[in-house]
Amino acid sequence: MHVLVVNAGSSSLKVRLLGPDDALVAQLDLAPGGLGEALDEIGAVDAVGHRVVHGGERFREAVVVDAAVTAELEALTELAPLHQPGSLAGLAAAREALPEVPHVACFDTAFHATLSPAAYTYALPAQWRERFPLRRYGFHGLSHAYAARRADALGAGARVVTCHIGAGASLAAVRDGRSVDTTMGFTPLEGLVMATRSGSVDPGLVLWLAQRQGMGLDELSEGLERGSGLLGLAGTADMREVLARDDDDARLAFDVYVHRLRAAIAGMTAALGGLDALVFTGGVGERSAAVRAAVVDGLGYLGVALDPARNEGAGEDGELGTGVLLVHAREDLEIARQVRAALTTS
Repeated sequence: MHVLVVNAGSSSLKVRLLGPDDALVAQLDLAPGGLGEALDEIGAVDAVGHRVVHGGERFREAVVVDAAVTAELEALTELAPLHQPGSLAGLAAAREALPEVPHVACFDTAFHATLSPAAYTYALPAQWRERFPLRRYGFHGLSHAYAARRADALGAGARVVTCHIGAGASLAAVRDGRSVDTTMGFTPLEGLVMATRSGSVDPGLVLWLAQRQGMGLDELSEGLERGSGLLGLAGTADMREVLARDDDDARLAFDVYVHRLRAAIAGMTAALGGLDALVFTGGVGERSAAVRAAVVDGLGYLGVALDPARNEGAGEDGELGTGVLLVHAREDLEIARQVRAALTTS
């Protein structure tokens, strides 16, 4: 089965065609809206898999898309207004261009559907929780699922913390292949310091800015989503630029980033009751030896240690030391796997 994987973001569109053996047959990196014409030249397609950021409480596994599913996905847009529209636009364009093949939605939230009530429940008023879908959903699930699966193949052990750190960043505590905790919550804003997102902040701080300083909702949203993180601390969202500089702002940005990351890894380890492997994936996780070294250097008490030479020369998936693994992010492979599974059972 040739599976076309469509990964639509807010400002990009990644298309990959995978053969029956998961070999990469074709790949395209497009601007949003350019999918229809591109598919005319990509070759034979048997099924299409779509990355959809939010599946809400309804979608706990990949699902074949029909009109009813599309309507439900559209209704979830309010839970992920920055991400869901891109997914839906890619889905609509691909279904129009390839109407004769099945289309399967694969969800970033679905991997975290195994969280316990203790892990996903916010301590909010009961009437709020009954009226609204207020819970921790978690995101980056396709990446975490692949990283955990790949780590298992590399002999990682049962208790794994997967670190997806790129422009967006999150951790997952994975036991026997199942997510038991994660750092993102109701939205992808919770958790770690990211490129332009603040990560977790005191909600009282946000209330203070709104109530005492008169800051409007749009300004708050823009600041927390697009003006914070590394950008807010160092004036750049690019970790490579932060590392290349030698000034107070860059050093503070790096120190805050690593401090929060170490603390969150320890929290995920507590949720697992111990740690067998720490897995780095995502753009920063794969490419920054300096970030990996700084993070692991403060976690020796968890039984992990880097081999400096392997860390600096890291290339292919594999061990970087004691209890530390590198896995290159391949959401396309996880989506293709889920597509085949959904079509087999449907």
